[in-house]
Amino acid sequence: MRNLLYAVLVGLVGAGIIHILVLMLVPELSERDAWSRLAMASDLYRMTPLEAETGGQPVVKSVDPLFLAVACRFDLREGMVQLKAPGKAPFWSVSIYDRNGHNIYSFNDHSATNATLDAVALTPAQMLEVRRQLPDDLDGSIFVETPIGEGVIVLRAFVPDESWRPAVSQFLRQSSCELKEL
Repeated sequence: MRNLLYAVLVGLVGAGIIHILVLMLVPELSERDAWSRLAMASDLYRMTPLEAETGGQPVVKSVDPLFLAVACRFDLREGMVQLKAPGKAPFWSVSIYDRNGHNIYSFNDHSATNATLDAVALTPAQMLEVRRQLPDDLDGSIFVETPIGEGVIVLRAFVPDESWRPAVSQFLRQSSCELKEL
């Protein structure tokens, strides 16, 4: 009886360890991660609303109902990427993630000149090239130097109440994510 109890206990502990390992590996092995869902929704360098516009399934579910968000997939091996949004929102923030969803860099409207969104994500090698001769159209841009290849830029904007929703939606719709070659 003692040996049976020992075998059951060892089996349960082993099963628990395997269960925990499988749960930890799911994000790495999942084919339905945020990158994949964005890839199914749109191409590289296209701003994609994360919330469903017509009542369908959201691309990525928002955790905060007071924010609207759009995302853009990019590949810095093709060149640097410029994120712009004309107009104003009560508050906006930008996060840059690598392909696996790790946050690389974040900033908000307090980091920008006149709270206007104009940011460029680029590799260290591209930054060296830009420093040699800054293009005129990047003069007021925020530069985010990152060693990643592929990634996602997420632009979130605050909606203080429902009267702001049309203006914030317009701000996000007018945002752009463009490939810039050196």
